[in-house]
Amino acid sequence: MRLPRPTQNFVYSPAWNLFLLTAGSLLYALGTKGVVVRHGFITGGVFGTALLLSYLGQALSAAVWYVLLNVPLFILGWIFVSRRFFFYSLYATLLTAACHQFLPVDMGVHNQLYAAVAGGVLCGTGTGIMLRSLGSGGGLDVVAVILNQRWGLGPGRFFFFYNAALFLVTLVNLPVDLVIASLILVFIAANVVDYVLSLFSQRKIAFIISEKNETIARAILQDLGRGATFLKAQGAFSGLDRDIVMTVINNIQLKRLEEIVFTTDPQALFIVENTFSVLGGGFSHRKHY
Repeated sequence: MRLPRPTQNFVYSPAWNLFLLTAGSLLYALGTKGVVVRHGFITGGVFGTALLLSYLGQALSAAVWYVLLNVPLFILGWIFVSRRFFFYSLYATLLTAACHQFLPVDMGVHNQLYAAVAGGVLCGTGTGIMLRSLGSGGGLDVVAVILNQRWGLGPGRFFFFYNAALFLVTLVNLPVDLVIASLILVFIAANVVDYVLSLFSQRKIAFIISEKNETIARAILQDLGRGATFLKAQGAFSGLDRDIVMTVINNIQLKRLEEIVFTTDPQALFIVENTFSVLGGGFSHRKHY
């Protein structure tokens, strides 16, 4: 299958990707410089490691440590992912480090809990925006892409063990209150990343059990412009064979589909589930790094 050219899809255009990486880097640096370091927090991942090294009195700043710690990860990105991914991620990493180093900003959040929430939202939003590009913000994001692209593995377990080890070391060197606040920050950031990544990709998958399934399927095709599939099933009580209509829609079409189903058959069973990402079939395209 021929890959989409940048001119055919703006998602692959350098301007769009540089915009995402720039916006994400600025937001992430705003969170780290304006909130995180003001309270002595630790973020997760490689940047958290860089912060810890800087807190422990090492000669280099967190920004410089972040760039140095990314060097072996970028070598892996060059080998296992793509040159395009390498250069986009390198741009985002250097910009994040430069903004953290030189950005003169203080968000003015004094309460420790509020600061953890604000830092988590800013860092999570920045990371999520960068991951929507064809690059990443560096750090463990590079590992996540490699694990997923090369072996189809989810990065969650690796992230968990890495951050667990990082916070165990942090617990020895920093006050317990700071460690707990940092954990709150990381938890919020992780959930915000998921939300940002699913913001424009989340779809609804609907299952419809009805005696008028053919009429409903035809209305889905004609009125909603979406596809539908018949799934063969058998009633557990009646033992009768029947077809279940399955379709994938966006949030805007959900109420229209509900109206179609119950206008056609008031006795229908209508089941809707969230799905994180749908690729192909008129929805999002798979990213090629």
